Amino acid sequence: MDLQLSAKTAVVTGASKGIGLEIVRALTAEGVRVVAAARTITPELRKLDGRATAVPVDLASPDGAAVLAERAAEILGEIDILINNLGGVVPGSADAAGFLDIADDAWQRTYELNLFATVRVTRCVLPSLLRQRGVVINISSIGARAAYHPVDYGTAKAALNNLTKALAEEFGGQGLRALTVSPGPTRTRNWSATDGYAAEVATQNGLTLDEFLAQAPARMGITTGRLTEPHETAALVTFLASAQSGNLTGADYLADGGAIKTV
Repeated sequence: MDLQLSAKTAVVTGASKGIGLEIVRALTAEGVRVVAAARTITPELRKLDGRATAVPVDLASPDGAAVLAERAAEILGEIDILINNLGGVVPGSADAAGFLDIADDAWQRTYELNLFATVRVTRCVLPSLLRQRGVVINISSIGARAAYHPVDYGTAKAALNNLTKALAEEFGGQGLRALTVSPGPTRTRNWSATDGYAAEVATQNGLTLDEFLAQAPARMGITTGRLTEPHETAALVTFLASAQSGNLTGADYLADGGAIKTV
């Protein structure tokens, strides 16, 4: 299938690892020129130099989005595709016992990372996207639909879904498409590292990380019986960014293996 992405341009945030890195790899494989934004430029991202341009920037800071937009304009000119992948569970939230244990500063950091950064980047890049009749894809989470722990992360992702729908409705008449992709448990560092989110949950449940990962698909009701791989979500994002999905907008696409339960 020809996705008709050759010579298109894209900005991908949170691009240093996991799903973001795989999205950069998938887009560049289709001939897209990519600006890959990350707070820390990893060796894996550096290996894509020549196909993607890494831009170090802290998008959780108020001026980070403007810095990124300026650099992207210098490197790419106009922007056809924006992938807001930046997000995650913050310290003080992952290890909280529950709602009453999450302090105000953790809530604030969660929203800065998972919502406000996307708001700022989208606002800065939107004029170019409108000129190009482009697409914005925001990476959300199944936590937006279910009461997963921690609650601050899920509510921020739910707000992100609402934002995306609002963008689709307000700017659809000007040619913009806006979509969300909501991954479920994915084999990224958050799930596989001994200091990641899954390890924290495993400890809270009195399990080792290996025991927790072995039990998680069944406990979460994942129909496929396994975690999603990052490249699978990246393939979905790449298709949605392409002309082959040109009449899709305002929708949320699950990439969760059929997960229906909390752990």
